[in-house]
Amino acid sequence: MKKLVLAIAFIGMGSFAMAQQTAPNDRKANREEMKQKMQQKEQERMAEMQKDLNLNQSQMAQIKDLHEKRKSEMRNNFEKNKEQRQAKMEEMKAKRQQMDNDMKKILSPDQYEKWQAGKKAKMEQRRAMMKEKGMKGDRKMMRHGM
Repeated sequence: MKKLVLAIAFIGMGSFAMAQQTAPNDRKANREEMKQKMQQKEQERMAEMQKDLNLNQSQMAQIKDLHEKRKSEMRNNFEKNKEQRQAKMEEMKAKRQQMDNDMKKILSPDQYEKWQAGKKAKMEQRRAMMKEKGMKGDRKMMRHGM
């Protein structure tokens, strides 16, 4: 009975994981869509700020310049730290691979397979939880007008 339930769970997760994969063209389209949404939200925030604070055109221009300067600084910092992030990711990947190799030596093939399946299931749970949190966060932001 346990094996049947486990098999059904793995089949369900496998089909779910396959449904989550997107083509590179879809990613590019999603990226463009996100960029447009972000620009729209920024414009809405600026309009709201102008209304709430009764800003004049000069103030609006100065605030827009300030926002652009900040975005530029953030992009520059992101690019500067890109190599460090990649190096850390490679280091973590190597450590995970070493752990995997060590576990393979310690566990029997069946135990190793179960361990791998458990890791995969936990990863899917974390992804689902993060996705759910992200959605809740969006709703929360909408309620508070942010």
